Amino acid sequence: MSAQPMRRCAQISGEFVVFLIGMRINRPLRVDRWAPVMAAMPRMLKELQAHPELGYLHGESWVGRTTLMLQYWRSLDQLMAYAKDRQAAHLPAWKAFNQRLGRDGAVGIWHETYVVTPGRFESVYVNMPDFGLGRAAACVEVGAGRATAMERMKATH
Repeated sequence: MSAQPMRRCAQISGEFVVFLIGMRINRPLRVDRWAPVMAAMPRMLKELQAHPELGYLHGESWVGRTTLMLQYWRSLDQLMAYAKDRQAAHLPAWKAFNQRLGRDGAVGIWHETYVVTPGRFESVYVNMPDFGLGRAAACVEVGAGRATAMERMKATH
């Protein structure tokens, strides 16, 4: 999608989850240690995109020494259910990481989870294609009644 010149904001109903996940390459020359960890995420994303009923809404990724994936989920229950599902791609990858790498220090992994309630988020996109929460849910033009960040916050109640 191309950049949209108008001011837009994300519009989503109800509670949702922002999940940040990534890894840090601590020993760049140990490709044998960090490459399998990096390869696990595309398998999970393919699975999640094929099954929207699991609750994954959208994600954005940045890759470097420290990778970052920003994910949006419909609910914390759905995120936790996916993380614990023995038939899904995540749990085997998590077990493999712990068994193969454990705490050898070659690669680190991290995540942060935030539950966002209605009225407790705000967004604005100008000269941007649909992105982030605006791609996970809907991105709508900012109307006159939602011209400021505070007005947009109030509109999400």
